[in-house]
Amino acid sequence: MSRKLNFNPGPAAMPLSVLETIKENIVDFHGIGMSLLETSHRSKDYESVQDRAVALLKELLAIPDGYKIVLLGGGATLQFAMVPLNYLREGASCDIALSGSWAQRAYEDAKKIGKVNLVFDGSASKFTTLPDSLSPTKGAAYLHLTSNETIGGVQWQAFPDTGSVPLVADMSSDLLSRPVPVEKFGLIYAGAQKNLGPAGVTVVVIRDDLVARSPDSLPVYLSYKTHVEHKSLYNTPPEFAVWAMMLVLEWVKEQGGAAALKEVNEKKAAALYGAIDESGGFYRCPVDRRYRSRMNVVWRLPSEELEGRFLGEATASGMVGLKGHRSVGGIRASIYNATSLSDAKALADFMRSFAAKNG
Repeated sequence: MSRKLNFNPGPAAMPLSVLETIKENIVDFHGIGMSLLETSHRSKDYESVQDRAVALLKELLAIPDGYKIVLLGGGATLQFAMVPLNYLREGASCDIALSGSWAQRAYEDAKKIGKVNLVFDGSASKFTTLPDSLSPTKGAAYLHLTSNETIGGVQWQAFPDTGSVPLVADMSSDLLSRPVPVEKFGLIYAGAQKNLGPAGVTVVVIRDDLVARSPDSLPVYLSYKTHVEHKSLYNTPPEFAVWAMMLVLEWVKEQGGAAALKEVNEKKAAALYGAIDESGGFYRCPVDRRYRSRMNVVWRLPSEELEGRFLGEATASGMVGLKGHRSVGGIRASIYNATSLSDAKALADFMRSFAAKNG
């Protein structure tokens, strides 16, 4: 089998060694005589997988004492509602930094539950930049931001200090792509299908005081307190997704952790942005250079006809997943952790060749 150069935005590329391990153990999980997919989530076999995944998350994210990790279903989309349901009580308000499409979704759900203050609105710039700083509204229940916008290609390179107002972040597309100062946050959540594994499991890192603030009036599944108390086993967890994530986390550790991956990710991004910036305007990245994403590189060509030709020739060359999101068009290369530096350099070489022929 010839592997494609996979630039899909999610579900995204996974480490080949992880896929091979899954292949070898999917039918008979480490000699137990059945698949993990057939095994009770109350069994020691599954328990060891989940415990290892949680331990690796704590280690690789350098999570300090005073935080809990829960594994949930529903993706980041469920978290758009769970966060305000747990903390936006009657009469309270929250703050949101509106940085792009995913922050917009969090904003729309929060508005259905309570009052929302926009502490930043990037719509005037078509979500191509971020603020130099953020200040929470006095008395806000929390301040929410999206650390990386996969569609618009903007990324927070540093995080604000919000004082006594808990900082909440959707890190679905860049968690473990770089070190994160977890102690700055009250709650972090991330769908797995970018850097952590396949779709199906969502990681939530939550500070103990926020766990205690989950109201008892909520439906049981929607309370963070429920999942902390039941150690993510209140209902049947997505066993396959948790297992695959555990294997990806083992791979991350083998690579040297988030700090080592940050160095590689910066080189991948530099290769692609270099091809864009050196093209004499043939390729155009609309994003403020200070906030260019290291996970999702977006650009346009002089015409949609040329963009179509670019995508066709890239596909013929074995490069997939490069079409920009339908809401913005253009080209997008998602270069998450499992996308290799050599793959990014191959795309950059293709970009230069295409520009030379068509510029």
